[in-house]
Amino acid sequence: MKKPIAIIRYARTEGPGHFATFLTEHGREWTLVRLDEGEPVPASCEPYAGLGFMGGPMSANDELPWTQPVLTLMRQAVQQEVPVIGHCLGGQMLARALGGTVSRAPVKEIGWVAAHVEATAAAKSWFGDDVPQFNAFQWHEDTFSIPPGGERILTDPYCPNQAYVVAERHLGMQCHVEVTAEMIETWCHIGIDDIDHSIGTSPAVQDALTIRRLMPQNLPPLTATASRLYTRWMRALKG
Repeated sequence: MKKPIAIIRYARTEGPGHFATFLTEHGREWTLVRLDEGEPVPASCEPYAGLGFMGGPMSANDELPWTQPVLTLMRQAVQQEVPVIGHCLGGQMLARALGGTVSRAPVKEIGWVAAHVEATAAAKSWFGDDVPQFNAFQWHEDTFSIPPGGERILTDPYCPNQAYVVAERHLGMQCHVEVTAEMIETWCHIGIDDIDHSIGTSPAVQDALTIRRLMPQNLPPLTATASRLYTRWMRALKG
């Protein structure tokens, strides 16, 4: 019997998206831990083959009821070689757990931003040899430093630290590779004030019409890239 993968959700509107779809399509059982509904952080990583952490509107520096338990769980998983993957807030939390810092990004990013794969063996191990860049989906104003022992594998002109790997099995990302069309539509709806207030203050913020207009062109390649990353991450699952 294969162990399930625990997916930790911080916010109802920032669920696992394509990550959950990919796991199901590849025969991997997963369970959703709804921190936003008051469910407790798992006390141990031992029952799980891997841990997935999603995004959220809060800061990784906020001291919320689940903050320290999440950091403890992440450290335990890294120590016990249980693969961790973090999307946006999840990637920031993982960086913090491993000794990195989370701070305000040079500029806010909302929408589609061209991300560039580093020309390194580690980056090629995760993205392949034929994906030098892709349009990533962004929605954040904070950024992480690369934690000790980590290696950057993805960058962009506005927020250099876009993804890193630790010990060849743990992946932290700033961008949202898990998004679906439904998620983007929801975020554009509930986040329209954030978009409108940020237009003109950052070269990396797009209006909602532009985000929607570019979705048919950019989302399929992004989803394909996400599948590559998830395939590589699954190689190290514990059981």
